[in-house]
Amino acid sequence: MSSEFSRTLSLLRQEKGVSQRVAAGELGISQALLSHYENGIREPGLAFVVKACDYYSVSADFILGRTLSREGNMLTEQDILDAAEPKNNLRGSVLATLQSKLLSGALGVLFELLGKLGDKAAINAAAAYLGSAVYQLYRHLYRASGSNESYFALDPNACVLGMADADMKLSEARFAGALRSLNAQKAEFPDTSAPAINAAYPGRCQSLTQVLSTSDARLTSLSRQP
Repeated sequence: MSSEFSRTLSLLRQEKGVSQRVAAGELGISQALLSHYENGIREPGLAFVVKACDYYSVSADFILGRTLSREGNMLTEQDILDAAEPKNNLRGSVLATLQSKLLSGALGVLFELLGKLGDKAAINAAAAYLGSAVYQLYRHLYRASGSNESYFALDPNACVLGMADADMKLSEARFAGALRSLNAQKAEFPDTSAPAINAAYPGRCQSLTQVLSTSDARLTSLSRQP
């Protein structure tokens, strides 16, 4: 069973605010066995998964890491924004875990599709683009936490002035150029239609769909602003 199951199981219990002992008792198993499930040491049977879904009021797809929605449906942009509200249970470490699942699933599909093209330039450009985005966000977090920026070689002023943004644009241009070159060579591109993606990546296609849908809605809204 996926390691996401054990992690989600533990996070749901913490969110519910109960100890392992209490949760185990209400789920009809020993505390030791629940600990094994939460740490991925043992895999539960279907009967336990059903009980856990009922106990935490989530769908089986959610607890198994196949969807980000507790009801088994795709989350909307507003769902994700609402999750950060103080009165909503879906916040903090749980929200971070869900966002991480969504992005890792989407990126997994993207790079597998690029892998089918077998073009190093496209793959490396995509990795550079995403790497700079992670670098920029982490460096903001690093700075805000008061850590010593001498850890990085890049001057803080260059970071603030958008060096990572410039690298991302350059990487994007290289990525687009690599794809144009493949088109000119009449390379065979993978089928990226919704049915094909759903069939090829049944467990992760929803993550990609969610990322695309959420970003498309956000960018469309921005484009319509005066």
